[in-house]
Amino acid sequence: MKITQDLLDELTKLAKASPRLRMNYDLRNSDADKSQRMLNAIEPGSVIPIHRHQKSSETLVCLRGRLVEYFYNELGECTESIEICPNGSVVALNIPKMQWHTLKVLESGTVIMEVKDGEYEPIVSEDILNL
Repeated sequence: MKITQDLLDELTKLAKASPRLRMNYDLRNSDADKSQRMLNAIEPGSVIPIHRHQKSSETLVCLRGRLVEYFYNELGECTESIEICPNGSVVALNIPKMQWHTLKVLESGTVIMEVKDGEYEPIVSEDILNL
């Protein structure tokens, strides 16, 4: 499969029309593929709660646009923020499992690729940090 600018444009169009201001695109080979690989078009204003993944690290690659990834400790204090963009000093991150994090999109048209270990598991309430 080729990931083209046309595909990113279409995904961005769908994200803009979505009430959540984001839209993902499954990159798995089939439903039998137990990995998690996706494109995620996210528009400014999309709210992503501070969360963690208990069983998987998360690799995030910024294909276009610009965002800031925020890391938090157990007390809900922001411990680090990292700007990510294709032409910046940081283009991708690997987020360790159990790390509290969220992101804020800074530019319309931002698309990331996300990769996690194992099968999809929905985030449960204990994995959302409520401040």
